[in-house]
Amino acid sequence: MSVEENLTRVYTINLGRAWITPEHKRTDRVINIIREFAEKHMKSSDIKLDQDLNRQVWSRGKTNPPRKVRVKMVKDEDDVVTVSLYEEPVESAPAAEEKPAEAKAEAPSEKPAEVEAKAETKEPKAD
Repeated sequence: MSVEENLTRVYTINLGRAWITPEHKRTDRVINIIREFAEKHMKSSDIKLDQDLNRQVWSRGKTNPPRKVRVKMVKDEDDVVTVSLYEEPVESAPAAEEKPAEAKAEAPSEKPAEVEAKAETKEPKAD
């Protein structure tokens, strides 16, 4: 029987069920939904919510929590599950992003000049 040191998973939790509850209890219900989800999927009853996740959920007040949240769940060797916000790794490819942006910036500046030139040529033909 092998014991894994850390079990890490990333989930997107749908929090739409919170809108069934009364308006002034929605964010409280969202916290409970996250805890229930973690218990079910990580098979542990000892759940700890990260402070940043809590701030994200409560950022829009008690009556308007987010509809879904992306979380990372880590289960350590003591069966303690820590739920935190998932931050996607940032890929470093700035050169590829700059080239299309420069081409797009040049193209619109040329088109209005062409439109103005055509408009000037059409005006003298009015008889």
